[in-house]
Amino acid sequence: MISKKICMIGDFSVGKTILIRRFVDRQFSDKYLSTVGVKISRKAVEVIGEKGEQKDLHLLIWDIEGQTKFKAIAPSYLLGAKGAIIVVDVSRPETIESLPEHIKLFLSVNQKGFMIIALNKADLIDSEKMEKILQANKFADREQVLGIFPTSAKTGANVDQIFADLATKMMG
Repeated sequence: MISKKICMIGDFSVGKTILIRRFVDRQFSDKYLSTVGVKISRKAVEVIGEKGEQKDLHLLIWDIEGQTKFKAIAPSYLLGAKGAIIVVDVSRPETIESLPEHIKLFLSVNQKGFMIIALNKADLIDSEKMEKILQANKFADREQVLGIFPTSAKTGANVDQIFADLATKMMG
């Protein structure tokens, strides 16, 4: 089985850990759990290859601490990642403002890596506000940004989609 490393990147309390729990364990809890350092989760998925063949892929999902003081250590955790899910909390504008910094950090270590942007906690804002956020953050024009998705670990919205899209692209 092929293994690929994915890093979850974002400020503290944006929902990185709970998105992983929703994807890997199919669970949701609104209790905040601060990640210290890095926590690695694993999940086997099936992806469709370029020729339509089904392939098994073992995802190694690195949940990286989101504290600002941590930035100096983060590059070593990012080494070898083929993809990243950059998570922001749509109810906290300051986390959206740090998006370019997270993209730059990931690409500085993995120039050929792919990213998906998760606009998490989408269930906390109305669709009009979400549309404004999407319009204001056009990072999909970067070749390595595969897409921007409103997500919710609570409802499960687009959680499987972001991991599936990233896994498929990493196999290509």
